[in-house]
Amino acid sequence: MDGSFPLFIVTGASGAGKTTVIKELRRILPDLDVFDVDATHKFIGDDWHKIQNIWLRVARNIAQCGRITIICGTMMPWDIEKCEDYSFFSNVYYLNLHCDDETREMRLRARKWSDEMILEHKNFAKWLIENAVKAYSPPMPIIDTSNTGVTEVAGQIKAWVLRKRNPLGHA
Repeated sequence: MDGSFPLFIVTGASGAGKTTVIKELRRILPDLDVFDVDATHKFIGDDWHKIQNIWLRVARNIAQCGRITIICGTMMPWDIEKCEDYSFFSNVYYLNLHCDDETREMRLRARKWSDEMILEHKNFAKWLIENAVKAYSPPMPIIDTSNTGVTEVAGQIKAWVLRKRNPLGHA
């Protein structure tokens, strides 16, 4: 099978809602496979290159069965492009979940994060916003989760996936 399937990555800084939206995405997109990149972290450790290679291999195997994958997790194009199975996919599309600094801080404090880590992810979130057009090809759309419910966020992600999967409106 050739690389005729796209891969969808829902990225963003910690606290933006990537993990929270997964259950709803699975419900409203039953024909797609949706995964949390962090699901393997506790078994593999901090070898993010290995983690990303594993998830792209999983997505490739799923595509070989005729299905499309959405991976939710912080992944950068220059890291994904180094993965062994990157060239298999027709396109890799990125979407950024984002929330304002106050919301991010509240969510991360609930996880008992340190001030230093919270600041680091606020800065990373700012970088993602500033570079959504120039560091991503095609440009990365942004969904603000600050005051948007999980059902609406999942609906916006679904609309994005369907537009990219069927750019000419074909079924």
